[in-house]
Amino acid sequence: MNWQLYMRPGCHLCDEAEHWLEALAQEFQAQLVCINILDDVAVYERYKYKIPVLQIAAQSWYYPFNETTIRNALNSIPNPDQGV
Repeated sequence: MNWQLYMRPGCHLCDEAEHWLEALAQEFQAQLVCINILDDVAVYERYKYKIPVLQIAAQSWYYPFNETTIRNALNSIPNPDQGV
């Protein structure tokens, strides 16, 4: 599963989120994909005042979020391998 982190260069909040999200993604066997909002005008207009933004599947988190927030959200998702 890919996680998308919408960010821009020089954003210290984005850099901080990228750092701990890389470790968290490894823990959850996911891949963190960083998307520079400056590369696409439409993406820039959508997220310019909201970055960093994390998107996993259909769920999005807008700043402020932290490792605990994301970990708790991910742990609350049922594991399809465990059955019901």
